[in-house]
Amino acid sequence: MYIDLIIIVVLLGLVIYFFRKFDSFVYFMAILDILLRILTFLKNNLPLPDVAALINKYVPESIPSLIGKYTNGSLKTVLVWAYVVIMIIFEVYIIKYFWKKKRRRR
Repeated sequence: MYIDLIIIVVLLGLVIYFFRKFDSFVYFMAILDILLRILTFLKNNLPLPDVAALINKYVPESIPSLIGKYTNGSLKTVLVWAYVVIMIIFEVYIIKYFWKKKRRRR
């Protein structure tokens, strides 16, 4: 079923429509990926079979797993590399933020 893909595309469209900044898109991708990884951790480590089955059915493990689920070949490679570049940009934003925060304290 495409429900996971549809939800993520709709959320991404809303973020792009309302915020219209590249950094908002980057933060959304990072937040979404972290949320998916936390849900996967909970699925694997909580002894609740109903919750695990629900998460397993409707929630992908991460953005790269979602890309791998719906694409293959060179398109998959391009999308995964785009994801990696977005995560690198996110790291740069986070490092800049902490650097500025450290400089303000002095």
